[in-house]
Amino acid sequence: MKKSVLILFVLIISLFAKAQNIIATKNVPGNFSLQKVSIYTDEHDDWLIQKAASLLQQDIEKVTGNKPSIVHTISNGNIIVVGMANKSAAINELVKGKKISIDSLQGRWDAYQVQLVNAQILVITGSDKRGVAYGVFELSKQLGVSPWNWWADVPVTQNKNISIQKNAFLFSYPSVKYRGIFLNDEAPALSGWTKEKFGGFNHLFYEHVFELLLRLKGNYLWPAMWGNAFNDDDSINPILANKYGIVMGTSHHEPMMRAHDEWRRYGSGKWNYDVNSTKLDEFWKKGIQRNGNNESIVAVGMRGDGDEPMSEQSNIALLEKIVARQRAIIEEVTGKRAEDVPQMWALYKEVQEYYDKGMRVPDDVTLLLCDDNWGNIRKLPKLTDKPRKGGYGIYYHFDYVGDPRNYKWLNTNQIERTWEQMHLAYEYGAKQVWIVNVGDLKPMEFPISFFLDYAWKPEKIKAEDLPAYTRNWAQQQFGKEYAASIANILTKYTQYNARRKPELLNDSTFSLLNYNEFQSVTNDYNKLLKEAEAINRKLPSQYSDAYFQLVLHPVKACANLYSMYLAVAKNKYFAEQKEYTLANVMADSVAFYYANDARISKYYNDTLAGGKWQHMMDQTHIGYTYWQQPDSNKMPQVVRFDVANKNVSFAKYTLPVGTEKNEYAAFEANRFTKAIGNSKIKWQVIPNIGRTGDGITPFPVTASVQTPKNNAPHLEYEITTNAATDSITVSLYFSPTLNFHNDGLRYAVSIDDATPQVINIHEGMNNKKWGNWVANNIIISNSKHPLKNGGKHVVKYWMVDAGLVLQKVVVDFGGVKQSYLGPPEN
Repeated sequence: MKKSVLILFVLIISLFAKAQNIIATKNVPGNFSLQKVSIYTDEHDDWLIQKAASLLQQDIEKVTGNKPSIVHTISNGNIIVVGMANKSAAINELVKGKKISIDSLQGRWDAYQVQLVNAQILVITGSDKRGVAYGVFELSKQLGVSPWNWWADVPVTQNKNISIQKNAFLFSYPSVKYRGIFLNDEAPALSGWTKEKFGGFNHLFYEHVFELLLRLKGNYLWPAMWGNAFNDDDSINPILANKYGIVMGTSHHEPMMRAHDEWRRYGSGKWNYDVNSTKLDEFWKKGIQRNGNNESIVAVGMRGDGDEPMSEQSNIALLEKIVARQRAIIEEVTGKRAEDVPQMWALYKEVQEYYDKGMRVPDDVTLLLCDDNWGNIRKLPKLTDKPRKGGYGIYYHFDYVGDPRNYKWLNTNQIERTWEQMHLAYEYGAKQVWIVNVGDLKPMEFPISFFLDYAWKPEKIKAEDLPAYTRNWAQQQFGKEYAASIANILTKYTQYNARRKPELLNDSTFSLLNYNEFQSVTNDYNKLLKEAEAINRKLPSQYSDAYFQLVLHPVKACANLYSMYLAVAKNKYFAEQKEYTLANVMADSVAFYYANDARISKYYNDTLAGGKWQHMMDQTHIGYTYWQQPDSNKMPQVVRFDVANKNVSFAKYTLPVGTEKNEYAAFEANRFTKAIGNSKIKWQVIPNIGRTGDGITPFPVTASVQTPKNNAPHLEYEITTNAATDSITVSLYFSPTLNFHNDGLRYAVSIDDATPQVINIHEGMNNKKWGNWVANNIIISNSKHPLKNGGKHVVKYWMVDAGLVLQKVVVDFGGVKQSYLGPPEN
């Protein structure tokens, strides 16, 4: 085969293969058997190659029961050759003998190739040391060793007869260059756990993080920084990070590779460049000196002391001066041109305002664009913007401390929403850096997997693939038999939690009386709990610890929380109705659920996996009074009455839920009667992204502005009315997408052939509106319309700007009642 044809063949496989499986559950002629196998590395190859080979040795032993030997010379028998392209002697010989081609790896970043040469030689190679490690861990994953084997106690199913399929070939490389996580807001859970298990945030802890990142195909880390300093706390930390190939950075307010806590430890004077430039320059210079040749991205710029805005006196000219001085320090210390040292400027919070007002940094500096801390991207480059040498990145959040409330306790992140926002980012060219704040790391296992998988190849996971992704992830952790059921639970609990963060939940969140809403959502959660517990009873016992962590715990904890707040609401209602005995019964229920919450956390901390995860559920989550967390959980206030004990039958007492009349029409956005697109624009359903169903959005997200008329892209929803009316209200429910191009996102709505009303959902945007949007995880936009007659009508939702995700349509004829989720479909 000619070299050019081989390269084309490799690229075609890379383009069309989705998670190609190369494993056979039994050995057949021509396959590569793992019964008796050795692993070859060139003893002169990089440290990470030797480490990856050692971990592969352990993984194969977990699967087959046989421990391969690690050798440095090629011998007879089945052998796995692990090495870097152009560096490993054995791989060079295979290339020279035309047994393999590595042309497709040349010039690639983090690329890997896994190829069965014949029934006795399997080659794992890469364009760099990380690429080799990714190839090794892809093989491990396909053999049945989950990346979460250690971090979530996911067991390995043994199979002595497992083998590699003949003609096996894998080739891949990332579409986003730097892909990583930020350990943040790490007290009390992660900090308490690391202190007990490792003695703090030292190399013994970080080695587990580095390995996890590589197993998930990540390469970038912002380390824990609440009173911690990665480089200063343990001098081995940065050495090991570099050995593992983990690119280190610091958070958005920690410039020049120095942790903020180091200023508290060693700084002198104010954190203010106007009055203390000499000391700050010295401080930053030591950070670059200490970093040496370690692979990193240097944060530039400056925020106020302790993750606060700069003082009002600060100005763009001063900040530009700071960046210029920092770059001069980089050149002075490294001896390199500043543009040859990767740098990043984070447009976080008020810093974006400086950029919008005209502040600029050199073209080689990556602009790290940010979400609003609640998963909604604030700014994206326009398609007409001139490309930057340093490119654009995204800083995203799965966890946050701040307004309108901390959310740190459990996973509340839908992968569907993450997909929608990061797809938007990728299509607009933000693909240099993707980093996500994951809090304590646990219990964010599922969304972390998705974030890094999606960052590897956004082109490979489309909206319609999301249910399959969840199912495959469940199968990877728990096997095939219950994967579909477990995937349903993962999808449902994240959808329920995304409606309202648990820390924001209280007895008045949902309507007790209207639409039976509070009882319904609680029933839904308890039904999900029954399903989760039923699977738990069926799964083999070795899965119980992993299943509790990844599936059962969040469902059990939140079903209990919903039941508690529903009991609080009923307690207050019965007290108002002077049903004192019923009020007392509800007060007792609140006390029970509150105590049960502590029992659930105690099991996670003390009993789960033999106490391995002690402190991981120390986060307070009940009793918030403002954005900051309470010092300890506090039971909600209830009303009690001094009445004689009586047996109370709730069957004899039901809440007065009114009967529904035809006073509104409500439907999920994907239940359109007709979808009109054109040759360039189609309507894309995003499954489960809505608070109560799917969402829909125009594709591509980079589509140009449309004029709402004639057959321009729109959705049609048929309704039937009884009579003419001067005014009905059309309420459209949108995902809380932000104004990422500074000029507002618009849609239009009309009924029948009326002129469409164009509405900018960001008009009049302010902090109060934003706070309501993110707390409620919805934007509800209203418009008024007359109806000339009764009968059938068509509500038309018109695309104007791309980027809006419609979740629900409600047409109010005057009968819609107050509720959190809006009236149910009728």
